[in-house]
Amino acid sequence: MDWQLVLDSFWPLLLGGLVGTIPLTLASFAAGLVLAVGIALLRLSPNPVLSWIGRAYVSIIRGTPLLVQLFVIFYGLPSVGVLLDPWPSAIIALAMNVGGYAAEIVRAAILSVPKGQWEAGYTVGMSNATTLRRIILPQAARVSVPPLSNTFISLVKDTSLTSTILVTELFKEAQRIATFSNEFMTIYIEAAFIYWLFCTVLAAAQDRLEKRLDRYVAH
Repeated sequence: MDWQLVLDSFWPLLLGGLVGTIPLTLASFAAGLVLAVGIALLRLSPNPVLSWIGRAYVSIIRGTPLLVQLFVIFYGLPSVGVLLDPWPSAIIALAMNVGGYAAEIVRAAILSVPKGQWEAGYTVGMSNATTLRRIILPQAARVSVPPLSNTFISLVKDTSLTSTILVTELFKEAQRIATFSNEFMTIYIEAAFIYWLFCTVLAAAQDRLEKRLDRYVAH
């Protein structure tokens, strides 16, 4: 292994992660989480049409590869007159993907809140929407933290697929350096190490957040 190459390429790869992978993950996850809440509420709607829309969305997202979704957004939409740059395309595709998976997490978390909490809200004069916002969703959020955190960590790795639509992030930088140096094994292992490093730090943050939230749960 060429250790000088490893040292010389470490900062460019790390920088690709810090200015590409992590911001892309944060933006996509934030947008996807908002979408997930909306889809989860559609799934829980007593209106059969709205519920069907929610189920159809989840089925389509979970039943198709993320790579195909990225290609549809970036390479497919221009054929119908919608031209997007790589970054917006990546954020839209990743957010839609996160929304499909996280919607089921949010829905399950909402259903885990005892029905008595709804009744408590109605008793003090809250509307259905106010009860949901002030009582149900805060409790559901605490329950959903562990699985949503896992989704976030998985998203960090999934961003590597955006290199196929010309987004400059950690893996795209690794491809550039590997092609230039012709040391593919060395560079890709180094890139894998940096992904692992990011995920390890995030997993530690997840554990700390879960322990902090656990203080507010009655045992």
